[in-house]
Amino acid sequence: MHIKNKIKALLLKSFIVLTAVIAALPIVILVCTAFKSDAEIAAGFTSLLPEKFMFSNLTAAMGMGDWPRYFLNSTIITAAVTLISLLINSLAGYAFARLKFFGNNLLFYCAMVGMMLPMQIMMLPVFLQIKEFPLMGGNNWLGAGGVGLINSYIGVILPIVANPFGVFMCRQYYLGFPRELDEASRIDGCGSLAAYIRIYLPMSKPLFATLGLLKVVDTWNQYTWPLLVINRTEMQTVQLALNAFKGETFIQWNYLMSATIMIVLPVLVLFIFLQKYFVQGIATTGMKG
Repeated sequence: MHIKNKIKALLLKSFIVLTAVIAALPIVILVCTAFKSDAEIAAGFTSLLPEKFMFSNLTAAMGMGDWPRYFLNSTIITAAVTLISLLINSLAGYAFARLKFFGNNLLFYCAMVGMMLPMQIMMLPVFLQIKEFPLMGGNNWLGAGGVGLINSYIGVILPIVANPFGVFMCRQYYLGFPRELDEASRIDGCGSLAAYIRIYLPMSKPLFATLGLLKVVDTWNQYTWPLLVINRTEMQTVQLALNAFKGETFIQWNYLMSATIMIVLPVLVLFIFLQKYFVQGIATTGMKG
């Protein structure tokens, strides 16, 4: 029996190592390709490591386009979406978890239906709403005559600020607190909003770090929705700017991978700083009903 347990543990560890290697292989290929010369790229995939690491590829890639502007656009959109999303999702999750009102569970289940609908299904109607937004972009009060919120930060931000998963996660987190907190806050004369601000908000750091990091990664990597809403070069995000390395007949793989490394770095640094709260948030966000 003891030998059987050792064999199971060895097989499990081997499976974990193999899975980690498979997951890390695309990243290794990306990094190695970023530092290859044009000649090595043209020769095809003959070796994983470059003969000489071309660190100049990073500066060359960043010189092809207005990358400071692209990073600024992505930063503004990501910061706005994350902050507004944390506020909306936490307030909704708090209401579903701590407040008793008619139709609480029904409204929550209706919100959860949104988790079953992919964004691609809703893109066309949402795009039409953004384009026909009244009194914006030359539109009249009926939403006709102009472009609405097309080519604007608001047009990119509004449709992705809130999502059912964020509401669900916040609700599950706030369900973990004892009901005595609500009773104590009422005795002290706090209303529902005051209790949220004074009691629950200060204890939401792990939740905000976890949900915020997930939202940052999702928004920073958005491609399809900004592609629909933005058609001006100066409004491009970093993901859209990667198209500059794709020609009609060829792709500059070394520059494309170099730019990808630069795009990944801000999110990686943010994860390193928030790792402690992220793990704590995942551990404390239970599945209570």
